[in-house]
Amino acid sequence: MAITLGPHQYGKAENRIVRIVRDTARHEITDVNVSTCLRGGFDDAHLTGDQATVLPTDTQKQTAYAYAKTVGLNPIEDYALALARHFVDDVEPVTGARIEIEEFAWERVIVDGTSHDHTWARTGREVRTAAVTVDGAGEDRIEHVIQGLKDLTLLKSTGSEFHGFLQDEYTVLAPTDDRIMATSLVASWRLAPGTGEDWNALYASVAGILAAVFATHHSLALQQTLFEMGRAVLEAHESVVEIRLSAPNKHHFDYDLGRFGIENRGEVFHADDRPYGLIQASVVRDEFPPAPLAWEKYSGLV
Repeated sequence: MAITLGPHQYGKAENRIVRIVRDTARHEITDVNVSTCLRGGFDDAHLTGDQATVLPTDTQKQTAYAYAKTVGLNPIEDYALALARHFVDDVEPVTGARIEIEEFAWERVIVDGTSHDHTWARTGREVRTAAVTVDGAGEDRIEHVIQGLKDLTLLKSTGSEFHGFLQDEYTVLAPTDDRIMATSLVASWRLAPGTGEDWNALYASVAGILAAVFATHHSLALQQTLFEMGRAVLEAHESVVEIRLSAPNKHHFDYDLGRFGIENRGEVFHADDRPYGLIQASVVRDEFPPAPLAWEKYSGLV
């Protein structure tokens, strides 16, 4: 029985980069966490310790910072594509690269009713994400772009039911036709190859659709809601060929105030942070083939 080296990759994880564009008196900020990952002919580094084909992770870090200036960080998808293409095209042992990005939102401070030109406050919004994979060269080149978000915290105080479920001797959960439904959504959507997009507009549209469907769809289960959210995104954007959603069910339980002689008619709840149901689903267009390479993670943050 032979023992061999399996798939491997390496890179520089979590480069915290802040770019200020100060071409005018009104500055712009982009705040990101960038992870770079290289794939290719690095067997000898593992098998014999020979580093001749290994581009140092520190070099990857320096490149990420340099491209933040020369290419720019906004939109993050264009930055990631430029960075991945550089590693594949300009570093000979590299045959594939993956760039994963988290973008943190800031909003301008309001002074005397006007947004300030160069002062911001971090917002409590979701984190925007992007994962770009570039693999191969010439006619064999494959490029994948996945947009996404995480920590989109949503809560609706009604319009959600859960009943008719399978029960056994250990089931104690009571059916309900009116409950709070809350989650901290993670969603990632894959674009058709070669798609030319206004990345910022697409992101804003998809994020808005996800939140709107969560709000307006009368839910019989979180599973049903996730499918409807994904379907709405694919119906609205032909360029999106697949969306994956992960949603913890953030449970809220009626708090027992009866022992104090106080009536509680679905008004006071205990927000129980764990354990929680974790519901995951994908919605896909059948005419597009799967793209497992697009989903091969590196840092685990995106």
